[in-house]
Amino acid sequence: MVLEKKPVEENRIREMEKLAADLGFPGMDPYLLHLALCHSSYANEQDSCETFGNERLEFLGDAVVGFTITEDLYTRYPHLREGQLSKIKSVVVSKRILAHRTMELGLAQYLLLGKGEEQTGGRHRFSILGNLFESVVGAIHLACGIESSKKFVLEQLRDEIDKAVRGESIIDYKSQLQELVQRDFGVLPTYRLLSAVGPDHDKDFVVEVFVRNQRIGRGEGKSKKRAEKAAACSALQTLENPGRPNL
Repeated sequence: MVLEKKPVEENRIREMEKLAADLGFPGMDPYLLHLALCHSSYANEQDSCETFGNERLEFLGDAVVGFTITEDLYTRYPHLREGQLSKIKSVVVSKRILAHRTMELGLAQYLLLGKGEEQTGGRHRFSILGNLFESVVGAIHLACGIESSKKFVLEQLRDEIDKAVRGESIIDYKSQLQELVQRDFGVLPTYRLLSAVGPDHDKDFVVEVFVRNQRIGRGEGKSKKRAEKAAACSALQTLENPGRPNL
């Protein structure tokens, strides 16, 4: 791929070369990595970034991440049904999980944001950080190929896959949901057990979560606690959607 390269400060290029080496790709084009770390809000204010910032790389990286996780789940967990695989994948590729990896990798410090986005806390926003992980994956894919980008994704997310399969997560979804709902709506979310089906040693629980009597999430699990966590994860995805309900 040939990019129309616009002027970038030398110290920025040196930073990108160091970051590429830290990520395990020392020969990677530093300009491509720079572009992956250029948010559209910054690009719109500058002449030194591509018009769309990292949005196109994010689009590509999203596909690579999704395919890689899907293939790994299919290959390593042949006993799981399609519905189970889909739910696990949705947890692993959630913006919160990807944002956590972004922070662990230290990518946020290199992110270029527009002034308004910076002032409103964009550097710490899950959606932006999750998208940043995807744009970096997209850059790795273009620079080094599909096998290298898949390897990177699995190195970063395989533990999360296994935890999601076990019904565990590094993210406390219930606490995250409670904080968000209290901050934005001034109330607490409530959980309702919809069903508990099966023998005592192998029940399937279904839980729904409500805010102001409006259902915003639904989850299933082998315990009430796991079902509540899944419902909270579903609710967070609902509330992060631009078209979220008017509560």
